Amino acid sequence: MSAEIAIPYNDTERPDTGLYNAKLGVWLFLASEVMLFGALFSSYILLRVASDRWEHGADILNVPLATLNTVVLIASSVTMVLSWAALKAHNFARYRRCMGLTFLAGVIFLIVKYIEYSGKLGHGLVPATSTFMAIYFTMTGLHALHVIGGMIVNGYLLGPGAKMWQTEPRRFTNRVEVAGLYWHFVDLVWIFLFPTLYLLPGKGM
Repeated sequence: MSAEIAIPYNDTERPDTGLYNAKLGVWLFLASEVMLFGALFSSYILLRVASDRWEHGADILNVPLATLNTVVLIASSVTMVLSWAALKAHNFARYRRCMGLTFLAGVIFLIVKYIEYSGKLGHGLVPATSTFMAIYFTMTGLHALHVIGGMIVNGYLLGPGAKMWQTEPRRFTNRVEVAGLYWHFVDLVWIFLFPTLYLLPGKGM
């Protein structure tokens, strides 16, 4: 007979940190993500300061599309919180609606980004065009990959992963909260990317 082994602090807070295991783990993971994007933003600053000429993002990038994507991601953060709040209120149907809207927002973001990328590539603007375009494709491309990663997790929690609600509702609620922390981080990165790449004026042009 095999006895079930319970891993402590899966759905309760650890006494040493005040966090349950998954929440502690995601904060450590997000710390590494901060270092990754921090290095990219630092590289952007160094390259911009050292350059005599720097494009104005608004002259070559699609600011209206980027503004739309900003609104979409901010709205998705709201629906992500509402999906977690619905589980706390034991309203699973509302959770499905809110998480579905969050996933849909991710799809819209990627479609808009595809339209934007297609426009740049169609006009011959590629990473090799300039330092600015290289930074643009690197940082927004990496961010888009993070959006896709978040959508995979949210899609799982919306689909097959939702079965846990029937057996371990508290642990499932924690999983949604952890996914939300990651999703908010992805949104926050974009809030920094948008003004940095699209709105800051150029120099020496």
